Order: sequence, then C-alpha cells, then structure tokens
Amino acid sequence: MARNPERRTALVDAAIEVLAREGARGLTFRAVDTEAKVPIGTASNYFTSRDDLFTQAGRHIHVRMTPDPAEVAEALRPAPSRELVASLMQWVLRRTVKERTGYLALLELRLEATRRPELREALTEAIRAELEANVRFHLDSGLPGDADTVRILYFAMTGLLLEHLTLPGVLAQDTTERLVEVLVERVVGRQ
Repeated sequence: MARNPERRTALVDAAIEVLAREGARGLTFRAVDTEAKVPIGTASNYFTSRDDLFTQAGRHIHVRMTPDPAEVAEALRPAPSRELVASLMQWVLRRTVKERTGYLALLELRLEATRRPELREALTEAIRAELEANVRFHLDSGLPGDADTVRILYFAMTGLLLEHLTLPGVLAQDTTERLVEVLVERVVGRQ
C-alpha cells in the first residue's frame, strides 16, 4: 500500500466528489483517479478494495465538513441565548448549503452503510462522536437547553437539510430559514 498521506487525502476527497455527483454506483477506482487527476491505477495502490474506499471516505467526510475553529469562535461571540442557538442553526444551514457536495456524499455513504458493515461501523462511530461533541459544546457554552435539546435540534435539522438539498423545490429558501427559527423557538422555547 502506498503511504503518501497527502495523496491519500486527495483521493478520498475525490471519492467524496464522485459520491456526491454519481452516487455509490459511480464510485470506482477509475472514477476516483479521474476526479483526482492522477494516473489510472493510483487509487488501487492506496485502497485495498472498494469497501476500503467507502470506509475511508466515511471516516474522512466529517474532517472535511468540520468548521474552522476561528469560525466557531466568531459565531459564539454573542452571549448564550435562544437567539444565539437560532443563529447557530442558520449558520449550520448556510455551511451545509455551501458544502453541498460533502453533505450529499454523506447521504450516499449513509445509504451504502446499510449494506456495508465496516462502513456502517465507521459512520456510526463518527456520527455518534460528532453528536456527543455537539452536546458537550452546547452545554459547555452555556446555551439554553439540555442534551435532549441538542439531539432534537440535530435530528430536526438533519431532516430539514435532507429535504433542502435533495428536493429544494419542496420549500422555498425563505421558508427553510423561517422554519429554522420556528424549530429553535419550539425546541428551546422563548427566554
């Protein structure tokens, strides 16, 4: 197995692009090589199998979608409040729309995880850790609500983002943004 970590990351990023554009069926070593603009056969030197490629993409997708710590610090400048929670959820919406490719690839990975136990294990571990980190972050930041508040917001936003990114005509943009406000008000309450 080849050991150039930068090349491996470039190949995994290329796999994410292919997943978002062509779905799981389109994820082949050749498609990854073409997307990464490397010689044909390169991906097969870095991944033992297609399952390995899926699993590595599943482990890397959250790294790619994690916000810059400076952006997080800036978003948290206001005092903890329901308004700040709403602002953070709007920020999540904007970031997800901006990183549409990553989110669509994550959806493909989630579907593929129903058929690939190793990928299911990797995604479960990554998403569970992300959710637990979000709960800790929320509580440590002094934001209103408890752990269940964070979980409810997470699952509601996941559904809203799924709808918005896959069938954007179902809700208008202004309706989506307004629903985020309503969601936070209903889950967190008025202060």
